[in-house]
Amino acid sequence: MRDYILLMHDDAPQAPTPEMWDTYLDYLRTCERFGGGSAIGTGESVRKDGTPAPLAAGLIGYVRIRAHDLADAKTLVAGNPVYESGGTVEVRELPRS
Repeated sequence: MRDYILLMHDDAPQAPTPEMWDTYLDYLRTCERFGGGSAIGTGESVRKDGTPAPLAAGLIGYVRIRAHDLADAKTLVAGNPVYESGGTVEVRELPRS
């Protein structure tokens, strides 16, 4: 299994409910695919030379999952509250070190 991160964007026309999150995360735990996650708060980008950089627009949270491959990871987006509410979820592989 490989590790993937689901990056949730703040573009859903309707805000997901806490119950939607409970159901989705319980599902991922039950099928032993959940690897963690969190909402993402405000912050700041930094560079060594001191010039400001923009934050990635609209990211509000992430969920780490385990999947066989990208196709398998994409199937685990079904049920994600942001996705089900019409928003965007990026699926990215976390390379092995």
